Order: sequence, then structure tokens, then C-alpha cells
Amino acid sequence: MDAIITITTTADSREALEHIGRRLLTKRLIACIQIVGPIKSLYWWKENMEEAEEWLGIMKTREPLYREAEAEIVALHPYEVPEVIGIEPVEVLTTYAQWVCEETKMGQTT
Repeated sequence: MDAIITITTTADSREALEHIGRRLLTKRLIACIQIVGPIKSLYWWKENMEEAEEWLGIMKTREPLYREAEAEIVALHPYEVPEVIGIEPVEVLTTYAQWVCEETKMGQTT
């Protein structure tokens, strides 16, 4: 079974993440997305400390699909430099991992 990857990204609106999530779901690049927010973010941007209200998207996919999902997120994202981080969990419930594998790319291996 492929490794499961959690992808996180932030955006300036819930709608932006819903658009990204629906596109990736339609293409079977992710099994699900949870959208959390609003959250408060503090960060450096062009030598200035910035503060913004953002939304957090948490997606699940299989490791072989990560780069394709990443490229799709970047193409759809409203930010010039979006946060796109893929994390491989230490442990995943076996039945959940099976579900992610079945729901992404129709369970096909890449």
C-alpha cells in the first residue's frame, strides 16, 4: 500500500480552498479536504512582518500523487508563493489508509 501524505496549505478565503479542494477531488488527487478557519497568521513577506486572517486546508493523498497535487494547488492558488507542505504521518489507521488509496485515482497505482 502507498504511503499516505497530508498536504497543508493556507489561503485568504474559504472559497479559494473550496475551489482548490473541489478541483483536486474531481481529479482524484486527494481523498478529502478539511477547511479550518479563520486562523491568524504572522509571517515575513518582502522584509516586513505581516499579519493576516487566513484559512487552513488539510488534504490527504497517496505519496505517488503528491507532486501532481502540489502542481495543481500552485496553479490554482491565489498567492504568489503558496504554502504547500506534504507530511508523511508516522502512523495511519490501516482502514483509513485503504480508504485514501481507494478514493484517489480510483485506487490505481502510479
